Amino acid sequence: MIEGNVAFNITLDPAVWIFDDRRIDLKSFFTSNKEADKSESNVTNVSKQWEREIREGAISPPTLQTEKKFDKEKVLTGSFGILLKHFLENAEPLQNATSLNIVTHTETITISLSQAEDAILAFSNNGEPLKDNGPIHIYFADGSNEEKPITHIRKFIVK
Repeated sequence: MIEGNVAFNITLDPAVWIFDDRRIDLKSFFTSNKEADKSESNVTNVSKQWEREIREGAISPPTLQTEKKFDKEKVLTGSFGILLKHFLENAEPLQNATSLNIVTHTETITISLSQAEDAILAFSNNGEPLKDNGPIHIYFADGSNEEKPITHIRKFIVK
């Protein structure tokens, strides 16, 4: 649930997010964030790829059918999340709202609304729903809690 200082209380259902086009592949998201810090390395890699394509010729992209098969396999084996921002926008926090309480099984964690908008709600790990310590985990977009996400989440209260 998202409740509290909002225009609309919202009930979240992570089971259907696998079909949402806004889902994020968590493995590539955190990998790409680390690589973005190494911009010089990226330029070198692009240069090497460009040089390889000039020498060997560009490789044609796979057929559409192969791409669809790859996407299906990725959904069945991937780890996915979705930005909390999408749901906060639908709940419409009131003008005086400044923070978000994340209520877990054992504690309440308070973060700012701006930090909450960048938070990622993980709902799948290696193709499986997060049953044991889920139903969702929270990762911060900066990767600061990548190794230890917030788990056992029960509800969100906008303050």
